[in-house]
Amino acid sequence: MAQTITNSVMTMVKEAKKQIEEIPPEEAIKLIGNPDIVLVDIRDPRELERDGKVPGAFHVTRGMLEFWIDPASPYYKPLFGEDKKFVFFCAGAMRSALAAKTAQDMGLKPVAHILGGFKGWKEAGGPVEAYVPKQAKA
Repeated sequence: MAQTITNSVMTMVKEAKKQIEEIPPEEAIKLIGNPDIVLVDIRDPRELERDGKVPGAFHVTRGMLEFWIDPASPYYKPLFGEDKKFVFFCAGAMRSALAAKTAQDMGLKPVAHILGGFKGWKEAGGPVEAYVPKQAKA
């Protein structure tokens, strides 16, 4: 029997966006260098290699986000325990809406996401630099 999907991803994104803060890219650009803000890039590493990255943004793949946020996880990253605002973005603002909602549901606060994602960031004139992958430790 074929699967019946009862909740579309677009419905999930729409619902998430009702419950999270959305920051226009022009405003997000002004957040660079603010010590109280962490820009969180959840794009896939291939996207970073292809399109570049936001200077100073913290990168976590969407698949590891919950594990990096949870202090009880063996993959916890202490950055997520700091008293800062976490502003998520992806390529086009759908994955980041879901990520921000998930982080908020886990208790991380305050959180937001960038309207239009990385695409909106670039269109608004936000700085972009080449992505240089970290070398694997021998």
